Formats: sequence, structure tokens, C-alpha cells
Amino acid sequence: LSFEDAVYIIKLLDSEKTSAVLMELNEDIREKILQTLSAKEIAEEVEELDSDDAADIIGELSEERQEAVMSQIEDKEQVKEIEELLTYDEDSAGGLMAKELVKVNENWSVLKCVREMRMQAEKVTRVHSIYVVDDLDKLKGRLSLKDLLITSTKTAISEVYIPNVDFVNVHDNLDEVSNKMRKYDLEAIPVVDENGILVGRITIDDIVDFIKDEAEKDYQMAAGISQDVEADDSIMDLTKARLPWLVLGLLGGLGSVYIMRGFDEALATHVELFFFTPLIAAMAGNVGVQSSAIIVQGLANDNVKGSLFKRLLKEVGLALINGLALGVLVILFGALTQMDQQVAFTIAISMLLVIIVAALVGTFVPIILDKKGIDPAIATGPFITTSNDIFGIFLFFFIAKLILNF
Repeated sequence: LSFEDAVYIIKLLDSEKTSAVLMELNEDIREKILQTLSAKEIAEEVEELDSDDAADIIGELSEERQEAVMSQIEDKEQVKEIEELLTYDEDSAGGLMAKELVKVNENWSVLKCVREMRMQAEKVTRVHSIYVVDDLDKLKGRLSLKDLLITSTKTAISEVYIPNVDFVNVHDNLDEVSNKMRKYDLEAIPVVDENGILVGRITIDDIVDFIKDEAEKDYQMAAGISQDVEADDSIMDLTKARLPWLVLGLLGGLGSVYIMRGFDEALATHVELFFFTPLIAAMAGNVGVQSSAIIVQGLANDNVKGSLFKRLLKEVGLALINGLALGVLVILFGALTQMDQQVAFTIAISMLLVIIVAALVGTFVPIILDKKGIDPAIATGPFITTSNDIFGIFLFFFIAKLILNF
């Protein structure tokens, strides 16, 4: 539909339907639609949503519009929940959680528990888990629906609940949340505050959306795009996202030119070396990107652990095997094409050393960035490729100078 027809449909249908539609729309389109709706109309949409989705909608508005919409919401308890969720960082567990959940007191009987659950469940779209709290609302454990069904109605919940429960803190970053939910195959995870009080839950659908967004962002970073953009964005937005990395590539290329100028004697006496510089640069860039991509993936999945020295030995060993295999192929190529064997040997040795250095750079740059709190995905793509091109060309001519004596 055209934008005008889309807005017409939104205003025509009831909020119970359109509120769900709004949450499925692209953020840019939703923002444009919200601009056409009055504060009262937005409030009607928000009232049909769970607290986390409601907070997302409100958070996209200007402060003035937020106040206007909140004043139109009739359910003051929902207003309080939205205000609480907006205080958390959007990249934290608190910023993603929903307030709707089912919780029971450890001192209740099974019969009272069932009665209370019926009332609470009316506000919860999906009941993934039943959480057990004490009189201060501190999380104590979880309740199995099977145990609830087969236990006497007079039994106290404290006798049947499961004390072991995975949870996250409101200030935990979403990478930690996603790793924990993935590790333990959780459909939902409870969120507690600094005092251990149960304040909300995060469901699998929300964390999958976060993982998808992060994957798209990392993919764009690896491709040398510095901010989140889409194919239909304006030329100016696309230029601002791509140009910084292209400038980095230009600087790297200019650096390579000056390195080659420093070895002009080599090009004068062994002109054939010039024709192999793209090969050396390409191998350095490819090996570096391969190594960094594996490390970035491991960091994202929290699999990069253990001794850095052992990882160093592993990368050096792998690079040696790959470098020796490729070096032998270069020497064979030189023999078949009647190349000067000393030149072929120079290229093979250079490639071996370049591959080792590129593997180390591709491995340790993402780890260092991660330890400094910088997204390691920035290490892949143009950053690693450009740096390894420079290292590769320098090593190539330096080794050539040592072997060929020019």
C-alpha cells in the first residue's frame, strides 16, 4: 500500500489489531506513521501492547510527545511500568524485559497458587514459566506445571518448587543475556534487580530480534559500513556509512605505494617482483579476514577462552601448515613457468611469513578490541585487510632485499 493508504488502514481498524501490526513494521515506517497519529490514538495503540513493546513505541517519540501520550493512557499501572522500563539502557536486560509474568509466593498452597495464576495469566500473552518469590518479591526459584498438577492442593509451594533457576540482572548487557538463553535453551529468563527482586522477564522472541539486529550490524561492519543502513536509505546516509572505511582503504593504499617506492631498487633489478605484489597483498588480507572472522564469531558466542599463549601456538602452527603448502605451490608454479628459482623461493618465503603475521593480526586484534570494550566486529573487513596489505607488502620487499641482495 501507499503510505497514505497504510495510515488510513491503521486509523480504520481497531487498536487490538493495529498495535500488533505497528510492532512488526520497519522502524522508519513506524516512526512516520506515529507522526500522523494524535497522542490519544497512540495511547490507544500502546494500551493494547505488553509493557516492553509499549516502552519501545513510547521511546521512539520526542519527550514532548511522550508526555502527551502518557497522559492519555488510562491504566496508570501501565504508565508506571513504561516509565520504569524507559529508565534502563536500551542495550541492557532492563531495557528489553517485559513486566508481564506469572509469579507465586513460596508460602502459598497449591490451591491459592492456581487461583492467583488464573488472575495473573489474563495479562500475560504466553506463560513460559511460573516464578516463585518470597514475601519481599525476591526470586527463589521456578515452579513446574507438572508438579503443580500432580501435587495435593493443600501442599505449600515451598515444598515443590525448583530452587535452581537461571536469571539475569537488569544491568546485564544483552550479549550476556543471549548467551545464557542460548546455552540453557531457555524460552524465557527472569530479570532481577540489585537486591534480587524479580522485576520482569525476557522472552525468546525478543532476544532473537536482538541477535538478528546484532548479526546485521556485525555483517555491515565486516563489509566496511560504519552505521546501520538499508538499501532504500538516502544517498547521503549511505555515503556517510561507507565513506569512512573507503578513506581508510585509500590511506592504506597510499601507504603501500610509499613502501614500494622505498624499495625502488628491487623494482629496477627484479621487475618480476612487481607482478607478485597483488598476490602477496591478497593472501595477507584473506588470511587476516579468515582468522578475525573465526575469532569474532567465537567472542560473540563466548567460546574464546583459555590461554592466549596456547592460541598463539595454534595460530602459528596453522599458519605454518597453510604457508608451507601455498609456498610449495608457488615454487612448483615457478618451475613450470621457468621462473628464476631464487625469485620463486623469495616469493614462497615471503608468503609464508606474511600468512603467519596476518593470522596473528587477525586473531589478536579482535581479542584486544574486545578486552577494551570495543565491538570486535570492527576488526574484520577493511580494517584487517588494509593493515595486512601494508604488512604484507613491506615483508615481501624486505625479505626480497635480504635474499636477492639488492
